[in-house]
Amino acid sequence: MIAIIGRPNVGKSTLFNRLVGGRRAIVDNMPGVTRDRITGECEWRGRQYTVVDTGGLDPEAEGGLLAQVKAQVYAALRGCDVAVLVVDALQGLTPADAEVARLLHRQAKAPLVLAVNKVDTDRAGPLAADFASLGIDPSIPVAAESGRGVDDLLDHIAALVPLGPETPAAEPGTTVAIVGRPNVGKSSLLNRLLGEERVVVSPEPGTTRDAVDTPLMVGGRPFTLIDTAGIRARGKLTLSLERAAVARSVRAMERADVALILLDAAEGITAQDTKIAGTAQDAGCGAILVVNKWDLAPPDAGEREARVAAIRERLKYLDYAPLVTVSALTGLRVLGLFETVEQVAAQRARRIPTPELNEFFRKAVDRRPPPAARGRAVKIRYATQAGVRPPTFVLFTNADELHFSYQRYLVNCLREAYGFAGSPIRLVVRRGSGRPPRAG
Repeated sequence: MIAIIGRPNVGKSTLFNRLVGGRRAIVDNMPGVTRDRITGECEWRGRQYTVVDTGGLDPEAEGGLLAQVKAQVYAALRGCDVAVLVVDALQGLTPADAEVARLLHRQAKAPLVLAVNKVDTDRAGPLAADFASLGIDPSIPVAAESGRGVDDLLDHIAALVPLGPETPAAEPGTTVAIVGRPNVGKSSLLNRLLGEERVVVSPEPGTTRDAVDTPLMVGGRPFTLIDTAGIRARGKLTLSLERAAVARSVRAMERADVALILLDAAEGITAQDTKIAGTAQDAGCGAILVVNKWDLAPPDAGEREARVAAIRERLKYLDYAPLVTVSALTGLRVLGLFETVEQVAAQRARRIPTPELNEFFRKAVDRRPPPAARGRAVKIRYATQAGVRPPTFVLFTNADELHFSYQRYLVNCLREAYGFAGSPIRLVVRRGSGRPPRAG
């Protein structure tokens, strides 16, 4: 495991993205963009590494958000095999660099490597000599933006880490994205699920910016939890950094098996909650409505039922999604979410044999034939399940389309017969028989 450490805005996230081969961490000219630990995988000369990006370190931080970022850096140091201190050659040696280096010498148990970043040409190479006083050898000049010198950095890291026995790559298991508008408790829920302060939590909205992947095992079953940035209305996104964070949240739903859609029990459902739920449905992931802060809900049972009913009414299009009331603060019903996630993931992967499926649709059509199209009777000739995650069914008909109300009827019939709890269902209508031509 390689931990990337340094003061704010020296290029840590750019180096992280270069090592893992993609834009996993948000990069911006504004200092302090990264706050949580972001992890990614890197392969170099046949060896596998886990790379950890960390927030900009302020060794003097004693409270508030900066202190929580500092705690995340310390956690990365405790778990790493090599710590890479990143400095900025163009800015030269600063007192903050010296403070961070002194902290690493005191706290780090792993070997240290100095990456002098933003050295784009051979002529800039001597700039690295300015950092000799930090007492970290080797000192490797790199340019994370272009990749210059990164291969030398990885070679030095490989030399410091003894080659251990090969271990199989961990299975990601069920991938769960925790999504919602700002300040509904997404990071608090993640920390409660993990049993540790894995991500920074603050009353300040928008604390989380990157999508943070964290693997864990529960009852011998693997999961990957993704904490995401709060999704605000598009018109309220003022910074490119904020837009990038929201885009990562949307992509997290697209790659997740299940989305935990967090709602605030105290504030009730908002227009933005409905938009986020619709985005999850469009992404094709499974969905669980998680009403957080249930400890703040009215104690009267009738009032609580009314709040749940109001949520169901506003989110009618997600009537297939289980609804769970929890409190990330107290832990109420939080661990039971894993069982619900497994149930939804299994339903999302369910496949129906083709003969059984065609018999099902024949009976559904007999009960309620489809409406005519342009004065012509519509017939469903054949059906097949084209995919899972989400379940996708192709209907071959003598028309180009089926009325949306009839498609809704068929989806409801599928749910009544087969469940698919928590999973969207896709229907694709095509003209034709759908059967392969007969031989001869």
